[in-house]
Amino acid sequence: MYPRLRVFTCALALAASCVTSLVAQAETYKVGATATGVPFTFLDVKSNSIQGMMVDSAQAVAKASGFEVDIAQTTFAALIPSLTAKKIDLISAAMLRTPEREKVVQYSDPVFEYGEGLIVRADDAKAYSHMDDFKGEVVGAQVGTIFLDELNKRGIFKEVRGYDSLADLTRDLALGRIKAGFGDHPILAYQMAQGTLKKVRLVDSYQPQIKGEVCLIMRQGDPQMLARVNQGIASIKADGTLAGIIDKWHLD
Repeated sequence: MYPRLRVFTCALALAASCVTSLVAQAETYKVGATATGVPFTFLDVKSNSIQGMMVDSAQAVAKASGFEVDIAQTTFAALIPSLTAKKIDLISAAMLRTPEREKVVQYSDPVFEYGEGLIVRADDAKAYSHMDDFKGEVVGAQVGTIFLDELNKRGIFKEVRGYDSLADLTRDLALGRIKAGFGDHPILAYQMAQGTLKKVRLVDSYQPQIKGEVCLIMRQGDPQMLARVNQGIASIKADGTLAGIIDKWHLD
């Protein structure tokens, strides 16, 4: 091969390699997920990786839509700020759709639906059914959840306390520092079944006041990405993959 032709060929190969690399990078999205939302998202200490129903769902959607995901551990309250600051590209967590959040981010088609659950001390046997049953009491919920917003909005409680995690909330509840705690019902039910919540009980008679949808969440102004994600969700619903994930994590 002539020297000039060899140089030209190598240059073309290098350019093609760079383009391929850029495309591959563009199709790998960083996904924010929390370490404390079992069974939706949680840190698996054995593998030191984030696992859960919403992680499996994000990975399945990515596979169906032809892109890759890199799961990034993020605290719940920092998920939306991290998304808008472009530190992550997607949120896959137990973050219910609300009109307030939709002013800042865009939601995919729903992946799962649920409402809030109520926990009280284990020695409190009363059959509560409504948030208003705790009028004049001290209650709590996790920071960044719509349940905390709803408690504050009602304005009927002696005090509403926000907690960084359900573990912190249930500790104060067991110690009698608050009368009741509100959180994601599937998360509370799963942790109760696993025996990780001590000296508290999940109130079966309680009727959820807020029911919402769990979706994949993206930045606003990217209709192509929204369409791609929704296409993946439709695919895993149609072929039974999503139903299998929900069953795997005992959310049915």
